[in-house]
Amino acid sequence: MLNLEELLLGFSTLVLVSIFIARISNNLGVPVLLLFLGVGMMAGSEGPGNIAFDDTGLAQSIGICSLIFILFSGGLSTHWNIVKPVLWPSLSLATLGVALTAGTVAIFANLVFNVPLLISLLLGSIVASTDAAAVFSIIGARNIKIKGKITPLLELESGSNDPMAVFLTIALIELIKVPEVSFLRLSLQFVMEMGIGLAMGLGLGKSIVFIINRLKIPIEGLYQVFVFAGAFFVYASTNLLHGSGFLAVYVAGMVVGNNNIVHKKNVFRFFDGMAWVAQIVMFLTLGLLVYPSHILTNFRTELSISLFLIIIARPLGVFISLIPFKFSIKEKIFISWVGLRGAVPIILATFPMLAGIYEAQWIFNVVFFIVITSALLQGWTIPFALDLLKLKDTYTPFITSPTEFNHLDEVDRVRINMIVPDNATFNNQSIVSIKALQGCLIITVKRGDTYFVPSGGTILKSGDYLQALVSQSKVEELQSIVEVSQ
Repeated sequence: MLNLEELLLGFSTLVLVSIFIARISNNLGVPVLLLFLGVGMMAGSEGPGNIAFDDTGLAQSIGICSLIFILFSGGLSTHWNIVKPVLWPSLSLATLGVALTAGTVAIFANLVFNVPLLISLLLGSIVASTDAAAVFSIIGARNIKIKGKITPLLELESGSNDPMAVFLTIALIELIKVPEVSFLRLSLQFVMEMGIGLAMGLGLGKSIVFIINRLKIPIEGLYQVFVFAGAFFVYASTNLLHGSGFLAVYVAGMVVGNNNIVHKKNVFRFFDGMAWVAQIVMFLTLGLLVYPSHILTNFRTELSISLFLIIIARPLGVFISLIPFKFSIKEKIFISWVGLRGAVPIILATFPMLAGIYEAQWIFNVVFFIVITSALLQGWTIPFALDLLKLKDTYTPFITSPTEFNHLDEVDRVRINMIVPDNATFNNQSIVSIKALQGCLIITVKRGDTYFVPSGGTILKSGDYLQALVSQSKVEELQSIVEVSQ
């Protein structure tokens, strides 16, 4: 048995290797989840690491705890004013779209491969939810911006479709084990779970905001600890009331993120870091759990189901669920193509194993194969799909600056990004001498791959990216001479 030092050394080594390897994804365009899974598989019993791990229950618990962090962090970064216009199409994708995807996959598996109907439905439900985090990791790495309302749509869909997949998975396991369960009972159970989850998320989210703004604790770090504990409290209390804990956590995160709270930036930064830790630990654990040789035993079946999901089932769910809403054919095609599968399907695939379903191992292998092929096939091609469909926003530059800068949200100033065009009259002039920039506080300049904090004497050059703090009234004036994004 390994001692504590050996366990800590092995764990820290895997995490550090994962972080270094994640840098490769920026160059290759591979979703970072795939690299983390790969590190876990290499460290597993069939890889060079030779770590024997087959504790499905522990893997599921780690996955659920990780998802609490990821969903709450996702809620924190979801801006209500941005996602509000796409609320109903997102909910349609997260409910009707998930159900249609699950049903279509089930019909295919049942008719083509003679998989029992309930097992087919279970498989379809497990792989029905998407992982937009995988998409955004590629888009963010390539510094890509998408036209229209696709980004907030995918963002809200990814946070709200997991509860639907979880409900369908648990309901079908119950149906398989107790066939007498009525459809009416399951329907009422769905309404109750989602209703309780939404109510608990809203109520407890507002409670977190109310309490944290009145704590007045002299130790700043305890505010992050309070929100940390609050996220787990939301999930656990909602589940104990038979509601959707995942939905509650995401909604509570949105409530907290869209209100003014003390030490807000520190709370955001804390959860962003913890969400990455959660992803790394979760993917490493799931990678350790899998046996690569088992996955390829039904290669043709797995590949067929995966391709059907990507090419037929997901697009069918997207096109039908978005019928009432104004999205172009090109936008629907892109939304269909970026429906990457991630950690949630693999975690859900552990549920049948713990429930003792006879076909559970087969389901787990198929799901793992689908996640891998989805990341490889779709992940590589997202930038090409954007170019092909002409949905890349080439006119709105944006940068993420490593420079730390805080300003009060209530002050009438906004942070914007600007790019100096080739035909600018002030090319090769110092900032202090450019009248158009008077009243602007230039925080950061990006030139090539280099960031630096400018001074008044800094000479601006064509193609420079500027991050600036300006008054709201100044934005429109700047837009007439430089390309601006907020």
